[in-house]
Amino acid sequence: MSFKTTFWIRFSIFNLMLVALLGLLMRYKILFEFPLLDQKSVQHSHSHFAFAGWVSHTLMTLLIAFLQKHDTLNKIAFKKYNLVLIGNLICSYVMLISFIMQGYGAISITFSTLSIFVSYWFAYVFFKDCKQIETSSVATKWFKAALFFNAISSLGTFALAYMMATKNIHQNEYLASIYYYLHFQYNGWFFFACMGLLLDYLKVTLNSNRIYSQSFIWLFWSCIAGYFLSTLWLDLPLLIYILTAISAVVQVIIWYLLFKTIIKENKSIFVNLPGYLKYLIIFISLALSVKFLLQLGSTIPAVSELAFGFRPIVIAYLHLILLAIISLFLLFYVYANNFVVINKKTILGLILFSLGVILNEVVLGIQGVASLSYTLIPFINESLFGIALLLFTSILWTTFYSKKR
Repeated sequence: MSFKTTFWIRFSIFNLMLVALLGLLMRYKILFEFPLLDQKSVQHSHSHFAFAGWVSHTLMTLLIAFLQKHDTLNKIAFKKYNLVLIGNLICSYVMLISFIMQGYGAISITFSTLSIFVSYWFAYVFFKDCKQIETSSVATKWFKAALFFNAISSLGTFALAYMMATKNIHQNEYLASIYYYLHFQYNGWFFFACMGLLLDYLKVTLNSNRIYSQSFIWLFWSCIAGYFLSTLWLDLPLLIYILTAISAVVQVIIWYLLFKTIIKENKSIFVNLPGYLKYLIIFISLALSVKFLLQLGSTIPAVSELAFGFRPIVIAYLHLILLAIISLFLLFYVYANNFVVINKKTILGLILFSLGVILNEVVLGIQGVASLSYTLIPFINESLFGIALLLFTSILWTTFYSKKR
């Protein structure tokens, strides 16, 4: 059995639909009685499956497609990657069900751990196969960095496991471990992999504008220092605080220079995109710019205390990254490369889903800002439920019409 990208991408779209369904269930439970399911358990299922079954599965599939594209001498045996993806999906589906059934229990913890080892397996074979391809694409080092961050993010998970096993849980260490995992997942693994995909799509090579290589170095090191942006609520030493603030400034400057260069040198590519993809990439760029500016703002102690002290703000920020930036970019990339069936129905599904993401972020943002003054917005939960319903139905529609090629 050879590796077929389109086959595995169908699982991606289906898994995104399941993520949206879990999000809808959580919004339903806020408004109505549904005693069969525990809200916290559904939340754990939602987040773990979103990371493993949707984003990581899709990124691994697209990184394998990158190898296929550049394996001009047919040196790589791609059959093993089917086993890697099957292993990841089994872990993802078991986590999806077991977290709902038992929360953090023996089965969910076991398969969460196994999914980490599957990611190690993927990183090992990908690094090994990268040596077999002859390419000048700048994307390779972004992918290697992404997999490095994915590997080290697991240290946060193991720290949590140790605390739970020894029953020696301190609130600050517990939260620091969670944020460590989250940071190196979405600012490391997810972001660097997506940047690699974008730069390869734009055919950026090692001989292209040096800003691409320089930005990689600056963003790599600032990602490591940037972890402490997630722990500013701790009493950090002054030197670490200064380094953290510098990393936030560096990221804003580098993103501005990189964005300007990408637009300037690839106008023809963006101009020739279909209208719906053009607007989508504009929104993703805007969302990413907002994300970097929010990180910079969080270096102000008073702002940081407010941000981490109000759950609606944290939820709005996480959805900004995971939905508005990462998820929409993956859908952009999948559609731009024809990895799904492109027709009026699937285009409509993407447009409606994107609209749902935008509305979701706007309403979550309003809820977050209102929470600062303890202001209750009328019908805010009803609005979020309606948006969750739009997200689910639009991706369900897309899943159904993506079945056949």
